[in-house]
Amino acid sequence: MIIGLTGRNAGGKGTVAAFFQENGFAYTSLSDAIRTYLAQQGLQPTRDQMIATGRQLRQEGGPGVLAAKTLETIAPGADCIVDSVRNPAEVTELRKRPDFILLDVQAGERTRYQRLRERARAGDAVTFEEFQRQELAELQSGDTAAQQLLATADLADIVVPNDGDIGDLHVFLEDLLGRLRKRFPA
Repeated sequence: MIIGLTGRNAGGKGTVAAFFQENGFAYTSLSDAIRTYLAQQGLQPTRDQMIATGRQLRQEGGPGVLAAKTLETIAPGADCIVDSVRNPAEVTELRKRPDFILLDVQAGERTRYQRLRERARAGDAVTFEEFQRQELAELQSGDTAAQQLLATADLADIVVPNDGDIGDLHVFLEDLLGRLRKRFPA
């Protein structure tokens, strides 16, 4: 089974991915293809550079190119969590696998901003206004090579609510994993 993760910045996708890893899923991220490319070019993977390079790779190879490259690395029948699904064409590409399901991890704006401040990653917004500006640029675009988080979220099979604490999230995910195992038996 392949579980894709989409959602807004600091919504908890990494925490959801860690849960699935702890339950036997391999981890990969569509952003890994971008990081690899940047490393080959001798560039740093800053947030802005990742976004710009992702757009460039989608323009050159088509909007689903990151997902296509990632699928090539996943063995048939393997359980894998695929992070950073940010474009509808990536979902289309991943849906070529009949055992694919897309989760949209959701948390409120203030909750996400607080989490972002706590994690303090390089390139993260310093002010709430900057956080809002960055997010607005990622939500939608007429450019098929750009991030389109709203359109991608609309394709989600399941919404994962993540405004509570980690215990609440784990209860939800444990139930979800049980249901998914019944739907996609190994």
